[in-house]
Amino acid sequence: MRILVTGGAGFIGSHIAEFYAGQNNEVAVFDNLSRADLLKKKIKNIDYNWNYLKNIKNVELIKGDIRKCREIENAAKNADAIIHAAAQTAVTASVQDPASDFEANALGTFNVLEAARKNDVKSVLYCSTNKVYGENVNRIGVSEKKSRYEFEKKYATGVPENFPVDLCEHTPYGCSKLAGDIYVQDYGRLYGINTGVFRMSCVYGTRQLGVEDQGWVAWFAIAAILGKKITIYGNGKQVRDVIYVTDLVELFDKFIKSSSKSAVLNAGGGPGNTLSLLELVKILEGITGKKISPEFSDWRPSDQKVYISDISKAKKMLVWEPKTKPEAGIAKLADWIEENKKMLG
Repeated sequence: MRILVTGGAGFIGSHIAEFYAGQNNEVAVFDNLSRADLLKKKIKNIDYNWNYLKNIKNVELIKGDIRKCREIENAAKNADAIIHAAAQTAVTASVQDPASDFEANALGTFNVLEAARKNDVKSVLYCSTNKVYGENVNRIGVSEKKSRYEFEKKYATGVPENFPVDLCEHTPYGCSKLAGDIYVQDYGRLYGINTGVFRMSCVYGTRQLGVEDQGWVAWFAIAAILGKKITIYGNGKQVRDVIYVTDLVELFDKFIKSSSKSAVLNAGGGPGNTLSLLELVKILEGITGKKISPEFSDWRPSDQKVYISDISKAKKMLVWEPKTKPEAGIAKLADWIEENKKMLG
């Protein structure tokens, strides 16, 4: 099988590429290494995962841009599946520069779908986001506990895939990702492509070059271990379900190998794998043996007090569930950070 991974030099994409190459598939990694530009951040060793993949058998590296239709169409030739992980990934960057966000997420996804259609690619998997549910999530009742917020009982199992996505604020990032989400669904119906839309929650793991605006679990861990300042926006009781990257890749693989023609699935840790920002700080204090004293600032636009994925559909359809608990996953991440301090510092 030949698999094209857009954004393949990113954190998630590189794990996808490594997994499929290890299964003796041909893997084409397509990336323009633009994450730092899109986030408007100085990120050291932005090509770390690109260089990491150079040493893996069965991986072809293609430097290209999903915003350029000819480049992605050429890369998609002879592909059996496309896993589309390329994106602008930060809410804050989308507010500062909505045009770049639209081009990467909405136009880029359209170009990927056209490349799949024109090349008769059998399957397209799309990395969507829980942000498609927008401000509607904050209309769910919450209660405030000592270190976290909790959903009302009606949503104890999390937000389902049929939760409303309209008549609310999304931020440009939520809008552009939702546009891609809907386009992927329709291309599946119209053109007979097997499409999987995965509305991801907070993904974390090794080789994640987290920064303050994106990749919060990794950023907190990097900052704690390297002694950098941590700023919490809001009161730190915000809760997310978190999913270790290898559990996410397993979900993708189960979909590709299934008989499913199309699906929209929440892809998160679910109610059994949740963390508040304050709880993550406590875990990192235990790992590092250091007292961590974060600074606090104003809430960010459209921040959700609680977001937990209802993953019952994925469990039932694909006989899948996350295996890595947050404490174990964060310990693995911390070990990787310790081993790569010079690169990350």
